[in-house]
Parts: sequence; C-alpha cells; structure tokens
Amino acid sequence: MNSTNPFIYSDDNKRYHTLNYYNKSSFNSKVFKAVIDAGFTCPNKDGTKGTGGCIYCMGGSGYFTEKSDGEIYDSVKRQLAAEKERIYKKHPNSLITAYFQTNTNTYAPVATLKEAYTAALDSGVHGISIGTRADCLPDDVIALLCDINSKTHLTVELGLQTVHDKTAQIINRCYSYDEFLEGYRKLQESGIRTCLHLIDGLPGETKADMLETAKEVARLHPAAVKIHLLHINHGTALERLFLSGGYVPLTRDEYIDTVISQLEYLPADIIIERITGDADKKYLVAPMWSADKIAVLGGIDRQMKLRDTYQGIKCDSEQP
Repeated sequence: MNSTNPFIYSDDNKRYHTLNYYNKSSFNSKVFKAVIDAGFTCPNKDGTKGTGGCIYCMGGSGYFTEKSDGEIYDSVKRQLAAEKERIYKKHPNSLITAYFQTNTNTYAPVATLKEAYTAALDSGVHGISIGTRADCLPDDVIALLCDINSKTHLTVELGLQTVHDKTAQIINRCYSYDEFLEGYRKLQESGIRTCLHLIDGLPGETKADMLETAKEVARLHPAAVKIHLLHINHGTALERLFLSGGYVPLTRDEYIDTVISQLEYLPADIIIERITGDADKKYLVAPMWSADKIAVLGGIDRQMKLRDTYQGIKCDSEQP
C-alpha cells in the first residue's frame, strides 16, 4: 500500500487487486500469457448441447491465436515457440504461461488433452492456464488436471458470464448455474486454482442483475476473476440482434460504474486478472468506445479515487 491508496493489495494507484501485483508479489517477475489454439471445439457448437455457440462467439475466443494444425503435440510446441519469441523480444526476462484459450479446452478425450498439456510442460513454461466450461469437467479430466497441477502453476478458467439462467438461455450458454456449481465444486475440492469469467452488458440484464452475479461470485470466493464487456463482433448472432434493434450495448460510463460497483462486493484477496476485454478491431461492430482500452482503465481508476472506494469495501470478509 502506498501513502495515498487505502487498498492493501497495491503498490501503485490501483484500488483493485491486479494480476500484475499478484505476479510481482508471488514470483517477483512479470508473467505473460502465450495464447494457444489446440484445435478443440465446444459442446454448444458440435451439436452435443447446441449449435452456433454463444451468441457473441466468433469461432472461439482466441482472436489472436494461430490455428492448430497437424499433430496436437507438435502444433502446441510450435505455437508456444512462436509466442515465446514474440514475448521475449519485448520482455526478455519475463515468465510465460501457456494459455489454452480457444473454445473448450477440456472437451476432448483425456489422451488428447494430456498430449496438449504435456507439449506445454515440455516447452518449459512457468504455468498453464486452461479455458473451459464447468460442464466439461468429468472425473477423468479432473484427475488429469490434478496431475498437471502437481507439475506446474495451473489455473482453470471457467466461463460463467452470469449466474442468471434466464440470461444463459438468451446467450445460448447451454448449461445451468447448478451445472456450473458442480464443475466449480470439483475444481475447488481438487485444490485447483480457478478463475471465473464474467461478462457485463449481456442482453436483458440490468445493473442489479450484474451486481447479483458479483455478489454470488464473492460468496464462491475463487482465486481470480476476469470481468469483460460484451463486444458485438461481425458475423455473430449478437450482431444480428444489435442491427435489428433488439440489443443496446452499455455506454462507457455505464460499464465503468458497473465494474466499480462489482469490485466493491468482491473480496479484496481475489485477483482481478482482467477488467476489460480486447476485441479484434477488424471485426468489432460495437461499442466502439471499447477499442480505447487505456481510456476505460483510466476511467475506472479515476472514478474509484473520486468515490474513495476500493475492491471489497462492501464485502464482509478480507477487507483492507
């Protein structure tokens, strides 16, 4: 904590628990994610639970990845080598986490998953982060994740987005909140670090709905949270809804206000790994203000200081 900031998990002007602060405090280093596309699909794309994916999905969330081709082990190794070269050019002394981001990265036979994860381990990364869905964590996959967890710094990232089942149906998430809780329970009982993804501005949701999601996540108390803005990308079902007048995105001020209010309810020790999302500007339809990430981050910092507030101020536990 510095002399002008009341928040204890900070050494700068941030009034929330940033991933940068966590990495410096835990590893005395910057840690960068090398984004991997292992070629997996998703149960609400392949017809198992649905088709088309979530309404905002544009072929998977890994906009910046190279596509997987050939044998999975060789493909992951090749992608990691390219990513490490890119990262080390600017940050030669940093640590690197392999981030399996695109689609559902526990949705494959265990032997296939093991091959992909082993390729990352064999590439000498600092850690592995696996993006997935809570309904794609059968017991044999949990056993594999436990094994990986014993060998490296593992994080499993779950796309919760919202706790409201009505919204989940609108966005075609294809699993209920109860199903999410079962997957989350398995990870917690296995001692696996978990990061939950939330999306603000989902169709039909009010600020009160978004705060209810944050309060429920506070109760679950994961190790980390990512907060995203809902982007409208070209070619998605959400774009069609937007163009028909059926969806109005949040304004920047609305987003900043909502995020700050959510942070107030999240325990201070939860790491906020992301507080706004990136969208590929080639495909971004709206809201265009979201392309100016620096302005969004700066707006959050300014408003938190003006309000004299900080993460966890309204939470019953783990406050500064």
